[in-house]
Amino acid sequence: MIILSRLFAASSSGPTVFVAPSQLTRIFGWPITNSEVYGWGIILLIIVTFLIVARKVKLHPARGFVGLVEEGVNFIIRLVESSFSNPKVGRKYVPYFVTLFFFILFNNWSELTPLIGDAFKGGGSPLLRPWTADLNATLAMGLITMGLVYYASVKESGGLRIYLRHFFVGNPKNPLYLVIGMLEMLTDLTRVISLSLRLYLNVTIGMIVIDVFAYLGHVLAPISALPFYLIEIFICMLQAYIFTILSVMYLAVAVNHAQDHNDLAHAEEDLTGQEQTGKIGAEPAGAASSGGA
Repeated sequence: MIILSRLFAASSSGPTVFVAPSQLTRIFGWPITNSEVYGWGIILLIIVTFLIVARKVKLHPARGFVGLVEEGVNFIIRLVESSFSNPKVGRKYVPYFVTLFFFILFNNWSELTPLIGDAFKGGGSPLLRPWTADLNATLAMGLITMGLVYYASVKESGGLRIYLRHFFVGNPKNPLYLVIGMLEMLTDLTRVISLSLRLYLNVTIGMIVIDVFAYLGHVLAPISALPFYLIEIFICMLQAYIFTILSVMYLAVAVNHAQDHNDLAHAEEDLTGQEQTGKIGAEPAGAASSGGA
């Protein structure tokens, strides 16, 4: 019932919908919003949580909350390793994707606490707002993630030229393949927007839906909003998974394509070398038979 107490927070005039974060104060001229404050609080919570879990990790699988965290970490590790042709390459990026998944998950779930929305206000605005319900924050995560994807893709591919090659299905000198490749590159640049908008809209709309049905239910708010509250728990997990899996796939596709291209190039070189060796070996044999005649 402590968590469900937020369902009673809607005023008699209806819930107030905020689609953007509110400024709380300024520090050295820099605006501090309610989403930033709550986001830093979640970061501290994650650090403390994982420090506690790290001390309780044992050789045998743990139970309870520690076991759930371990299972979540193992799930992301398996997800990343299975996405790459060479699991060793994927392991290098496991720490980032594990951090990304739990950071988004904890922030998404933070919208379900009684601290969010109309429950606590200051100056007519909520004092706290989920980090992932701030488009600036989700856009920043999208930029950082795709920046890492591009950097790692170029690095693992062996250079910018080889990385750009995976956008083209054929020879870029062909006008048709060139146009298709340019469209693929343009589509690739829109991934930052799609990642950030998808996460922001799902979290924000989830908050609004819960507040609206809590208001419609009045004294029966827990009954009217509880189904959507439970659905939102699942959606929060799903959105954290979607953001993470898409980021992993973007990186894996580029790296795997480059590795396949390099393997094909090495195979062609080996085949060419064998053919040349065969020709060299055949020439002395032909010369010897001519001499014997």
